[in-house]
Amino acid sequence: MAAEYFCSACRTPFANEYPILPDGVCDACRSGLRGFNFAYCYGFFDGALKDLIHLYKYGRVETLAPRLAELMLSALPLDTAYDIVVPVPIHWRRRWERGFNQAAHLARQVAARRGVRFANVLTRKRWTGSQTALSDADRRGNVAGAFGVRAGVAGLRILLIDDVMTTGATAGACAKVLKRAGAKSITLLTLARVDRRLAASSARTSQKGAS
Repeated sequence: MAAEYFCSACRTPFANEYPILPDGVCDACRSGLRGFNFAYCYGFFDGALKDLIHLYKYGRVETLAPRLAELMLSALPLDTAYDIVVPVPIHWRRRWERGFNQAAHLARQVAARRGVRFANVLTRKRWTGSQTALSDADRRGNVAGAFGVRAGVAGLRILLIDDVMTTGATAGACAKVLKRAGAKSITLLTLARVDRRLAASSARTSQKGAS
């Protein structure tokens, strides 16, 4: 994934340099809204990669997990070290509908390839519904308090796994609860992320057309 302007911590791409502070991080990371310390992903949620994720996630082609995990790992710096690999959990209703937790399958593959222990330490305590139509702030409010920790993570460096990052609200909520449980650091690794610059550009175009 490439962008001319991006936060050095969460890797969020920006259309210009102004949201980035002098130390290279965005205001959301500086203020602690993200929850996690760093974020890496393979590419943008678009084109062939989007099709692959949909085939894996909704088409239930679970055999894609090993190859997708390899793509994810290509985005992770080799000199980073972690104590456990943790998947973002899904609610039991979602798992029943989908048949599996796509993040857990990816996390197991990533853990095996990096030689790190897989640990399913997070739980999803309540149903949060779809976040598609929500603003960034509403997304964070929607998932606040939705996760819990069921095993000790004090002092551990955690690699948190999900398939797609949109605003980072869900991963941030997971990271915050892990931090409260004593985790030393949280790095988010996803297969893809939504390019929010495109949404912002579309919104500006629509506003110009309506004026």
